[in-house]
Amino acid sequence: MTQRERILIIRPSALGDVCRTAPILAALRKTYPSARIDWMVRDTYIDAIKPHPALDNVIPFNRKALGAQTRKGNFKDLRAWLRTLKATNYDTVLDCQGLFRSGFFAWSTRAKHRFGFKDASELSWIFHNHRIDAPVTIHTVDRMLELAKAAGADITNPDVTLYADDEQRSQVVIEYPEPYAVLAPTSAWPAKCWPIERFTQLAKKLADHPSLGRVIIVGGPGERLHCAPLLELAERHPRITDRVGSTSIAHLMAIIERAKLVVANDSAPLHMAVGFKRPLVALLGPTDPVRACPYNRQADVLQHANSSDEFYFRDDRAADMIKRITLDEVTTACNQRLG
Repeated sequence: MTQRERILIIRPSALGDVCRTAPILAALRKTYPSARIDWMVRDTYIDAIKPHPALDNVIPFNRKALGAQTRKGNFKDLRAWLRTLKATNYDTVLDCQGLFRSGFFAWSTRAKHRFGFKDASELSWIFHNHRIDAPVTIHTVDRMLELAKAAGADITNPDVTLYADDEQRSQVVIEYPEPYAVLAPTSAWPAKCWPIERFTQLAKKLADHPSLGRVIIVGGPGERLHCAPLLELAERHPRITDRVGSTSIAHLMAIIERAKLVVANDSAPLHMAVGFKRPLVALLGPTDPVRACPYNRQADVLQHANSSDEFYFRDDRAADMIKRITLDEVTTACNQRLG
């Protein structure tokens, strides 16, 4: 087996995908305990992976700043950043993103071994010298693990574990000492969102559950309008807490780590719940359950797909699929997990 001394994982985004790439890091560390293993990630997502004990260094990718400069024809900072990649002398790079940009970054390292998918998008495979035939019909995590396997890593018993920041964990214990449920009612795509009115009714039910002291609502800063009915309820209800847009990624992860239950659409909190091994109810609409359900947690999925359905979440008309999930069945699933 080739000894690998300096390894770079390239998975800049999105947040949920970054969280579910943790098994690749763990597999590489298990096989190469003395290697330097770094991870290139968007600067806004650093806190999702920084606490992981298998990681040596985070390589921040400031997409917003570098993109703005290059659009103006200014490549100075980009060239300087690429020079730092090359200067590290990585011998192995895994392009887990599979886009032209990530492939170019892999090539820019000048690593001797550059692993990527044979069918990677945007012709990014031209930058790889190890082109791995991993079918797109398998789970996204298993597909990425095939890259790690090709690099010699042991991928048996994938370790999905995520880690929270110690300071944020202590803060959450102080803020919310009682048992609580987390509701994540948003997603980047409207068609993936279970109706907010049903989330509102669910929050009322969970707030009265005898094993819970609180219900915490989470989401991004730009998602408050979508959550309006639920946040209006939180203003009136002493046991429902509005944290939509008011948590950092590190704080959100610490909240989810201690949750007694997480109910989420197909979004980053869903994959965080998997990484922290929390009781979970996953609400899926036009999400392909084979490729993108919570990893190895199929039993926690509620979804009603017909043979004629297309898993195309970019079309708002696909929202009808997630509306088939009833409030009663979600409530029942929550009660089962809460005992």
